[in-house]
Amino acid sequence: MPRIRVLIADDHAVLRAGLRVLIDAQGDMEVVAEAADGSEAVARARDVPADVVLLDLAMPGPPGATTIERLVRLEQSPRVLVLTMHDDPAYLGTALQAGASGYVVKKAADVELLTAIRTVHRGGTFVNLTRPGETGRGRAITGPKRTSSHEGTNRPLSPREAEVLQLLAQGHTNQEVANLLMVSVKTIETHRQRLKDKLGLKSRADLFRFAVECGLLASDEQESRQA
Repeated sequence: MPRIRVLIADDHAVLRAGLRVLIDAQGDMEVVAEAADGSEAVARARDVPADVVLLDLAMPGPPGATTIERLVRLEQSPRVLVLTMHDDPAYLGTALQAGASGYVVKKAADVELLTAIRTVHRGGTFVNLTRPGETGRGRAITGPKRTSSHEGTNRPLSPREAEVLQLLAQGHTNQEVANLLMVSVKTIETHRQRLKDKLGLKSRADLFRFAVECGLLASDEQESRQA
């Protein structure tokens, strides 16, 4: 079975070296390239096909979200897994809206990082984030790869899908979301089904919980929705 090809993009050489040792020790994955900034990451991904790009958000060059957008638009677009020091829902929401398939904080255990790589490679979404009031290891949210006839299933959330998710989580009906975005109800129903397929969510409550985890709802919205 082919190994998962990983590109490591981080401006700290020591960290890249440690990640290479960890990843190359796995029987089902290998590091195929490294980069020290966002622009180099895009260039390397263009020259050396990778299945997963392990990307730090805070590197020299373009903003992390811009780098993610450029990576997922490549002809042979890799899955982007953010590895960052920012244990913050706001950064998570920005990364997912830009097209990232996963988000792991650097303090996470090695086993979580390896699980995240495998999850996003097979088409899932993996999120590791410490919830408010919790300490220690963050909770991971995974969306397993599913078989579906919908085009776009198993891809990262698009900006429009993130927007629909946010509005649905705020309590709007399909018709209200359609009116706000000036599209048909059928279009919203399609986006809603894609969200469920991609993230493994079954109900509006699941959509709400995921939106909270992604930082797509402000604290006052969370309180009013839960009241």
